[in-house]
Amino acid sequence: MPARTIVAPPKAIDFDAIRGELGIPDGYPAAAVDQARAAAVRDPAAANGAAAPAREPLDVPFVTLDPPGSRDLDQAVHLSRREVQGGYLVRYAIADVAGFVPPAGPLAQETWRRGATLYSPDRSTPLHPVELSEGAASLLPDVSRPAVVWTIALDAAGEPVEVDVRRAVVRSVAQLDYPSAQLDADSGRLHPSISLLPEIGALRQALARRRGAISLDIPDTEVVRAPDGRWTLERRAVLAIERHNAEISLLTGTCAARIMLDGGVGLLRTLPPPSAEQVALLRRATAALGIPWPESMPVSEVIAGLDGDRPRDAAFLEDAVRLLRGAGYTAFDGSAPARREHGGVGGPYAHVTAPLRRLADRYATEVCLALHAGRTVPDWARMALPDLPATMTAADRKAAELAKACAGAVSVFVLHGREGETFSATVLQLEPAKNRAIVILHEPPVRAHCPPDGLVEGSVIAVRLVSADPKTNRFVVEPA
Repeated sequence: MPARTIVAPPKAIDFDAIRGELGIPDGYPAAAVDQARAAAVRDPAAANGAAAPAREPLDVPFVTLDPPGSRDLDQAVHLSRREVQGGYLVRYAIADVAGFVPPAGPLAQETWRRGATLYSPDRSTPLHPVELSEGAASLLPDVSRPAVVWTIALDAAGEPVEVDVRRAVVRSVAQLDYPSAQLDADSGRLHPSISLLPEIGALRQALARRRGAISLDIPDTEVVRAPDGRWTLERRAVLAIERHNAEISLLTGTCAARIMLDGGVGLLRTLPPPSAEQVALLRRATAALGIPWPESMPVSEVIAGLDGDRPRDAAFLEDAVRLLRGAGYTAFDGSAPARREHGGVGGPYAHVTAPLRRLADRYATEVCLALHAGRTVPDWARMALPDLPATMTAADRKAAELAKACAGAVSVFVLHGREGETFSATVLQLEPAKNRAIVILHEPPVRAHCPPDGLVEGSVIAVRLVSADPKTNRFVVEPA
């Protein structure tokens, strides 16, 4: 965390204007809201999406684990040991959005127009009306909710040996958040429903590294609200509990991908694996930075041993981001696609665990339910598959544009009025083709471009703030 907080003047940042410039919707169409409200008052046990068999209540003490203050709760988890067979049993309940959104009509049309929930510092622009996303469809505590429950048996090493997926009615007994759960994990008093999460998460991380999966836990610069209500920037490392929780989602996504590949129909999240040339370039970068990389060690193991808070490691991880470019979605029907791998995961993978916030998950989940039960995939889900890649790619692009614009606006305002000051910064990356270097100031944690002459990746330098213009949301730094 930064040693001191730099904040913007009150109400100085117009996030509404940023959203308007990017064409992000303000409000939800009345007809779609009406349809959502009608769905929200139905008996959850009767909401069965694509005419699936009747739901049975599942008497399992699920808990949710999310960022503080979250209301759009997609996932609830319960972990236990398999006493007889050995290993573990992962139960993962996912909000059953298909039980609330008819395949056609104004609500479905609007979710297709949006593609995903978009997050700004001051509010979210939800994929679904809040009556569903933060209400009737959300896995909030102490209420019964329709869900799609994945039950995954793992052996002692953490590998899946049996998978089941079906609709049920579940009840979360607690809403947990990452910071508090991390404190509980550190003190050995995690909630009983997830007391095995560090153990299972570590096993899954080890398996991922052996598969060649690439996970870049780079400390992130976040736009947050300071205690006095003003906007500021914070540099925040990913908590161990977050990484372990992510492993449960990744496990489920890999099981979903296998079901769809075996069934010959579905939607995969794909990413080309790193090429030999990319790895060779990265190896040269580690040599320049003085980071050890034995010839026999895979890149996944090198990355796993780095700490993004150290300047040299941060520079290497910034270079390694190049290995994770080219992500997309691959729809298929009739035979498995040639492009099926996700280089970051180290194998086939599908998005099925965030249907409240991501359109594709609703359809991929429906495919998995049908295939696993030996039923025909519903036409409404099957016919949508070819159009989902373009819709999701557009939503991902919009989310990236929004995040960049909001972070840029806050960066300018935390720097405005400090022109001429000198700041310590780490050189993250040199980009000779663009004649620039990417640096991150240590405080406030602002990413910036500056002239590259004489700079070395991984070094700590001093930069001077030349200008910071709130009218254009642009700022300029140069080596001091």
